[in-house]
Amino acid sequence: MSILENAAKTLELLEGDRRALRLRKILRKLWQNKGAVFGLIMVLSVIICTILAPYLSPHDPIFQDVEKRLIPPLGQSGSDPHYVLGTDHLGRDIVSRLIYGARISLVVSISAVAFSGVLGTIIGLLSGFYGGKVDSVFMRLADVQLAFPFILLAIAIIAVLGPNLQNIIIVMGITGWVIYARVVRAEVLSLREKEYIMAVRALGGSNGRIIFKHLFPNVVPPCIVIVTLEMARMIIMESALSFLGLGIQPPTPTWGGMLADGRVYLYTSWWLATFPGLVIMLVVLGINLLGNWLRDILDPRLTQL
Repeated sequence: MSILENAAKTLELLEGDRRALRLRKILRKLWQNKGAVFGLIMVLSVIICTILAPYLSPHDPIFQDVEKRLIPPLGQSGSDPHYVLGTDHLGRDIVSRLIYGARISLVVSISAVAFSGVLGTIIGLLSGFYGGKVDSVFMRLADVQLAFPFILLAIAIIAVLGPNLQNIIIVMGITGWVIYARVVRAEVLSLREKEYIMAVRALGGSNGRIIFKHLFPNVVPPCIVIVTLEMARMIIMESALSFLGLGIQPPTPTWGGMLADGRVYLYTSWWLATFPGLVIMLVVLGINLLGNWLRDILDPRLTQL
């Protein structure tokens, strides 16, 4: 009995060493990829701003002080050291509004991606596994979804339900499920005729067991990559809706709403639109770079760890 226990402990140690070696390789590849490091820094910055917004924000983001309206950022004539990036047309601090705007962007993007990811993955699994009429119905729905302009769908739904956080998440989630469904469907079509799937079916495995026990784990890596890239797209979509007045309504600070406020003052007070635009660009770029690195790590056809 002691020999078996020693053998089991040895196997556990070897497995732990393999995991540690794999983790070191992943971290080394991350450090070598400067774009991925930049992306990780941007993602962590947004998360920190979301969690610690009340402590990081120097001012109340919705407090209005008309006497301090349109104060330029530091380095400009008439700047105020208490307002590093200046104030907007209502005297609200730009830095504080950017920090609190990260909350909206992160909450909306994560919620919408989770909603669309779960829906699209389930549809892709069912469509790829069963094929036939099930596949035809879901893929025709996907074609209709792709042919329908996002802005028209957003206007229609928000006009009926109203522009609040929950409805924005629903709109963005509905428009994002197609890419998950198509990628998962393609993976399942290539996997369902594999020998191990045929063996499970021959041993009497149910369809549910085959789908969720054997097929689902194999579609997780591409889904993780899609999630990272879709988060960037969701941030842009939320900003676009807020810019058009269809997103989160004032006085709640959003990056898209700040862009919309700044377009009127673009020639006289450039900082109102410039800083929100830069933040959106840097965050989206960072998420995309991190997503590309994850794709390289998780796809065995591109790299071997």
